[in-house]
Amino acid sequence: MNTNHWNTKIQIVEQFDGSTKMLSENSMGIYIQSETNDALLVHFKPLNQKFNHKVFNTNAGVLLNFERDLIDEDDIEYALDVFALFNKFPEFYIKQKEQVLQIQQLINWLKGEFYSETTSYIMLKTLLKVLLLHLIRFQNADFLKQDLNQKRIFQFLELMETTFLYETTTEYYATQLGISSKRLNQVLKEKLNCTAKQIIQQRQITEAKRSLIKSDSTTKEIAFRLGFDSISSFSRFFKKNVGVSPSVFKTEH
Repeated sequence: MNTNHWNTKIQIVEQFDGSTKMLSENSMGIYIQSETNDALLVHFKPLNQKFNHKVFNTNAGVLLNFERDLIDEDDIEYALDVFALFNKFPEFYIKQKEQVLQIQQLINWLKGEFYSETTSYIMLKTLLKVLLLHLIRFQNADFLKQDLNQKRIFQFLELMETTFLYETTTEYYATQLGISSKRLNQVLKEKLNCTAKQIIQQRQITEAKRSLIKSDSTTKEIAFRLGFDSISSFSRFFKKNVGVSPSVFKTEH
């Protein structure tokens, strides 16, 4: 199988800077940066977001960029764990020597398979999954050390991922987190530069695009599944955020 065929779903970039083009806005990114003290600094780019600008201060690392489809093809529990990995906090250090060596070995295997003349999509996907599972395990060990507001962001994003189809108000999520809507928006603006409503709408747009491209659902079915009371209100919402109507978007893709 030709490597370039899989560049539409996964890419590995070893000279990464601000001009590097992601696969799509619906892709996820991990930048693993080597530190001088034999540690790794791991940066995450969740769906519909960008890397922190300080990621571009060095190119001593490797970018793994992949489409959400690679995660959704597996079971829902794994997908939720991956989304949690990306949303808990934008970066974390791996300092234990054994853990550093494990991640470096997995990266080398991924690069070897990616650049092989006989690249296997299944092998790439499997190696990526093993890498993500290692990162999930290492990150969970650090989670208790994070500040309260960062934990609130994680809790909001995790809850939203499982309920956004039927809960779209800031008040609902604030109540579940035990804080006011104003405080929730303050925390999200400080850390992610978005309000709760904006993040929920980004998630709705991502799901709408995915459904239009990947499923046989009609625009009407997608609109009602996303909680809109009419096709016209969904179409206005979609066109405002994407620039074209749902039908045009589906045709173009």
